[in-house]
This record gives sequence, structure tokens and C-alpha cells, in this order.
Amino acid sequence: MISEHLPILAVILPLVGALSVLLAGWAERRYCYPVAIAALTLQFGLSLATLREVLAGGTIHYYLGDWAPPWGIELVVDHLSAYVLVILVFLSLLSCIYAKRGIGREIDPQKTVAFYVMFLLLVVGVCGITVTGDIFNLYVFLEISSIAAYTLVASGREKKGLLAGFNYLIMGTISACFILIGIGHLYVVTGTLNMADLARLLPPLYDSTIIQTAFIFFIVGLSIKTALFPLHTWLPDAYSHAPSAVSVLISTVISKMGIYATIRILFSVFTVGFIIDHLPILEFFAWVAAIAVIAGSVLAIAQTDLKRMLAYSSVSQMGYIILGIGIANSAAMTGGVLHILNHALMKGCLFMVAGAIIYRVGLRKIDDFKGLAGRMPYTCAAFFIAALSMIGLPPTIGFMSKWYLTLGAIEAGAWIFVMVILASTLLNAIYFWRVLEYAYFRHADAETPELESRVPVSMLLPMLVLAAGCVFFFFFVSIPLGVIEPAVADLLGGA
Repeated sequence: MISEHLPILAVILPLVGALSVLLAGWAERRYCYPVAIAALTLQFGLSLATLREVLAGGTIHYYLGDWAPPWGIELVVDHLSAYVLVILVFLSLLSCIYAKRGIGREIDPQKTVAFYVMFLLLVVGVCGITVTGDIFNLYVFLEISSIAAYTLVASGREKKGLLAGFNYLIMGTISACFILIGIGHLYVVTGTLNMADLARLLPPLYDSTIIQTAFIFFIVGLSIKTALFPLHTWLPDAYSHAPSAVSVLISTVISKMGIYATIRILFSVFTVGFIIDHLPILEFFAWVAAIAVIAGSVLAIAQTDLKRMLAYSSVSQMGYIILGIGIANSAAMTGGVLHILNHALMKGCLFMVAGAIIYRVGLRKIDDFKGLAGRMPYTCAAFFIAALSMIGLPPTIGFMSKWYLTLGAIEAGAWIFVMVILASTLLNAIYFWRVLEYAYFRHADAETPELESRVPVSMLLPMLVLAAGCVFFFFFVSIPLGVIEPAVADLLGGA
């Protein structure tokens, strides 16, 4: 039955799609887009089928070559990985739909085939990360997706994109070195790379200096991948100067890749017994996340370029997820894992709006948005809904994740983090209100030329879907919570 092979198909299908795009591109460049869309549509259906199988029958284990672990490579899909897989593939599909018109203007035509091939290779990497049960393969898939991301960031016509891609490459390589050294330390001591086997073998070795050193290497490397403040320096330029469709992709998909890997290493390899009793790092994580939440918001306020403002906002939003991990009780973890979905919906919509504005009216500076809502009503309405969700106001999904994070902080007696969440809400309102004020309440200057402002359907539809998702999941938050709550219970292991 095909259901038995769902984990490996999650990796093979986009890989076949990338090869198909390459072959189609040799015949005719315009075939690349429909082939990529078809591959991602099939991949999304596969991810939904995988989630259904997990909900119905529990964790799926798949042995490559029928070699049982720890000797063979194991693919594992549990509640968390199935949940993340659906989010990543869905956002990849919408990003690809959105890319149709934008890349024609933002990249050279001869790069079209390479663009879609690298796009699908990035999807191969992130899907591989979610389903692998082998820590070295986690590293391999991290690098596949990262190399594709470096290439995509530098693929545009904008010269600053080359520098942004190079800086991203340097920071990503440093991150990869830390992660690989950490893996080497674990293998030297345990002789295994299987995550479940590592979790079984590590407890008697928790006091080992080698194991603790490996853990620190992982934390530093993954913090760079996640762009956790103050290791976020690659992020603003990468998000700002990449082609608009790439900004959507890396802000929603690549950022979640680092978060997912962090959760896996912390809770599935080292487990709560290590990170609470032997090397209590969660409180440190929580404080760093709190600083990231405030610092990212303050830096966003200082920006005049919309994409750069959204980039610094992402630094703050990653802080919310890490804060949930740092508090590490059921409510806070639920809020943090829920925010993976929320941030994908909100930030994907906002970057799509930014790209649509650049595409149609050529504006990036917030001060130039006077009267923009009159010329681009649907686009600005999508921005308004996503901005409300970023601030955390009902009836949007952003309110729900902040609600769970606040409950978790109160339950832990960490009132300072409650104050951080409230303060960040006010800071978010400040920088988003500035955009909305110019778009809705400032009149365009008399000498401003009237510009064509209709947005192509391929750009408008994905952003409206994401904006609708921000509202839909507020009223039907029980849908993601049905997956998140058992995932959190598995991660915390009853702690």
C-alpha cells in the first residue's frame, strides 16, 4: 500500500519534481511553472495523507532498505513532524503560485529554470528534515535546503542580493560547522546516529564533558539557523534584498526549518532530563528569547523600508517560539508550537503584500504609501488582517498563540515574560500602525502620478488565502490544537 511509503515519498516526490522541471525547462522555459505547481500540489496532498495516517494510527516508522535501526536509516513521522510538514509544503505551494509574475521582473529570464529547480530542492531539504530519524541525515537535509536558499536569495537582479546571499552563505556555513562538530562528538561517544537510539544511550552519559560540549555546539549552530538574536545578522539583508517570492519562502519555510531542528535536538535527542537537570539551559533560552522579542520589535520600528521592517519583525516573532520552548510547560509549549503555524500565515501574507506593492507601484518606503489603500484595496486589506494577527488582537490566530504563551508564563510564575509579551504587543502596534496610517489615512500628494495598481490573480489569491487563514484558525483553533497537544505531550514526556 502507498500509505506504507508516505515518509520516503515526502522526500522523493519533490526531488522528482525538481528533475522534471529541469527536463521541462530544456524543452520550453514556460513549462517550468506548471510542472513545479503540479509537483507541489501532489506533495501537499501527500502531506495531508501523512497527517491523517499519524492521527489515525500514531507515529510512522519507515526503514530504508528494510534495514532496522540503529544499523539502517530510519524515517519517523510523529504528530510534530506531520504538523510541520503540512505547514511547510502548503507555504511552499502558495509561494510558488505567487512567484509566477514576480520572478519575470525580478530575475533574468535565463535563470527561470534554475530558479524552479532550486525552489523544489529547497522543498526536498525541508521535507527531509521533518521526516528523518537520523541526526546526520538531519544535517544533510539542513544543508540541501540552506544551499538552495543561498542561491535563491542571490538570484535576483538586485546587486545587493548577491552580497546578502554571500553573507547568508558565510553565516550558514559557520552554523553547519557547529552542528556537524556536535554530531561528531555524539557519534564518538555513542557510536550511533539514530535519534531514538541516542535518546536511549545518552542518559548515563549526561555528565560527560563531550556530551555537554556537543550540546553547546548544537545550540550555537541552530541559533544561527533560526536567526535568534543576536545571531540574526544575516536575516535582514537576506529577507530585504531577495526576490519577493523568495522572501516569502525563506521567511515562512526556512525559518521553521531551524526551529523544528532545535525542538528535535532539545527534546527528542537530549530530552527534558538533560536540559532541565544536567545542563539547565531553558531559563537562558527564555531570557534570550525575551530579549529577541523586544529587540526585534524596536529595530523594526526604526526601519523605513517595508521589507526590512518585516525582516526585523521576524527576529521578534522567532523569539515567541523560543520563549515557549524556554518556559517548557504544556501551555507555553503549545503556544510556541502553535506560533509556527501563525507566523507562517502572518509573515507569508505580509511579505506577499510587500512584493505585490513593489511589483505594481514600485514602492518600498513606508512614507511613500500615502493613499495606497485606495489604489490597492484588497492588498491593503490582507495587510491589515495579517498586521492585526501579528499584534495579537482577536479575532485573529496571533491572539491565540500569545494567549497560550501568557498562560504558560503565568503558570511558571514568570511574570516578567508576561510583561515582555504585553510590551511587544504595543511595539508591534506602533510599527504596523505607521504603515496602516499612511495607506488608509494619508492622502497622496497632488503631484503623485496615478499608477496602475491591479495585482495579478496569481499574487492576490495566495495572500488572501493566508489572510483568511489568520481569521479562520482563530475560530477553529481546535484543528491545529488536535495535532499540537499530543505533540507537546510527546516532547515533554510527562515532565
